[in-house]
Amino acid sequence: MALGREIDDLLAIEVFAVMEDAALKGLLFGADTRLLRAGDVLFRRDETADGGYLLVKGSVAVEAGETGRPADRIVHPVALLGESAMIAATKRPATAFAREPSTVLKISRGLFREVLESHPQTALQVQRFFQDRLKDFVETMKFDP
Repeated sequence: MALGREIDDLLAIEVFAVMEDAALKGLLFGADTRLLRAGDVLFRRDETADGGYLLVKGSVAVEAGETGRPADRIVHPVALLGESAMIAATKRPATAFAREPSTVLKISRGLFREVLESHPQTALQVQRFFQDRLKDFVETMKFDP
């Protein structure tokens, strides 16, 4: 896949849509490519998460419940799994595994931080993005007693 096409694909993901092209290139060049066979586990529920995974080829099943139950969600490209793990230490809320041969790019928290430190305008935009998302979440939680 050409770099221009990869950047265009990233722009479909909200958090990446606010980033400068140079920052997106930094993520793409710094990300680790992982090739998965059908059935390979990408991550397991309750594992410590140290970054997100960008699914660029194939499909991944996400199971939040007990193993063996039908998948709660099937994810197709281009999708980001573990967005919050790019900015904060978290535990994986679900298990994810490849349904077919798949390719993911791992964007570690360290890489994400390095890219933001190298691109202050992007860092500001990403900060605003997460602030707005948190504000929207808090607003939806308000209720009349």
